[in-house]
Amino acid sequence: MSYPEQFSGFQAPSADNWLDFKKGSWKPRPFGDYDVDIEIECCGVCASDKHTISGDWGDCPYPLAVGHEVVGKVLQVGPKVTLAKVGQRVGVGAQVYSCLECRLCKNDNETYCKHQIDAYGAPYLDTGYTTQGGYSSHTRIHEYWVYPIPEKLSSPNAAPMLCAGITVYSPLKRFGAGPGKKVGIVGVGGLGHYAVIFAKALGAETWAISRSRSKEADARKMGADGFIATQEAGWEKEHEHTFDLIVNTASSFDGFELGKYLSLLNVHGRWNSVGMPGEGITVHNQDFAGNGCFIGSTHLGSRKEMLEMLQLAADKGIESWVEEIPLSADGLRQAMDKLEKSSVRYRSCMVSYDKAFA
Repeated sequence: MSYPEQFSGFQAPSADNWLDFKKGSWKPRPFGDYDVDIEIECCGVCASDKHTISGDWGDCPYPLAVGHEVVGKVLQVGPKVTLAKVGQRVGVGAQVYSCLECRLCKNDNETYCKHQIDAYGAPYLDTGYTTQGGYSSHTRIHEYWVYPIPEKLSSPNAAPMLCAGITVYSPLKRFGAGPGKKVGIVGVGGLGHYAVIFAKALGAETWAISRSRSKEADARKMGADGFIATQEAGWEKEHEHTFDLIVNTASSFDGFELGKYLSLLNVHGRWNSVGMPGEGITVHNQDFAGNGCFIGSTHLGSRKEMLEMLQLAADKGIESWVEEIPLSADGLRQAMDKLEKSSVRYRSCMVSYDKAFA
């Protein structure tokens, strides 16, 4: 099997011209004993990609190929690899390294390891290499962060689950979403649509919470048992102290009345925010003293949770609401425009890599 000495991909050149994607190439970092090389087939599009290359989250190293919801085929493996094999279809998410030795890593909390490395824009150990993402021909990943994709899941269906899916699955699973629990999902978008789907798949009574009712029909098709529109007067009154868990996936805090959302929680219920708006929000102790609720967040999900989520999706025939876009500079601009306008329903996935890198 032929193997390239250099990888190539569509890179953003600068914060000022972040939409001017150019095809560039780079020499991958040295191949290690535990490394897996993957020829990429498709990659989901995440709002994090846009926030990174546009400068919303600060400086990043340009030129940079983003994308961290990769599915592809294993081309070669290091001599000590046991978790992947040549020819296997696998996925890679938003994290590509942790130390695997600290207390957090050994307790299935490797996404909180202080040595974690992101899929793109991060220095990789002492190699002098900066990670490049999945809008690329190939990627080289430590085996621990490579996940087999169940045969029943198509690649474009599985790819967005590797970030958006696991980001909401982890808090749902950790905080007990299941039979007998009432779970609220704030925001029906790229993250939120997965949260509705997985909360229902786990057996919880699932409610979608959105500003208007424009997405109510979609939410109910995803499995939502109920729907709350926060633009309606008194929207919170009927549901006060009834939710066990609320997962907030909202991409904006504009006009966000946090106190009203928290009032929905039962005593010691949990509010878990996984959306990452550019702006912050003010929290007052009075907002959560009335029910003693807990406010927090989670970050991605462990390998154990990732494998469990993918198997659950395969077993239950879960389908992503995904729009496929052929990979190219124009295709990436289209995907970013859909993110900017919140017009995608509900996740984009870049496909046709064989043509893009022919």
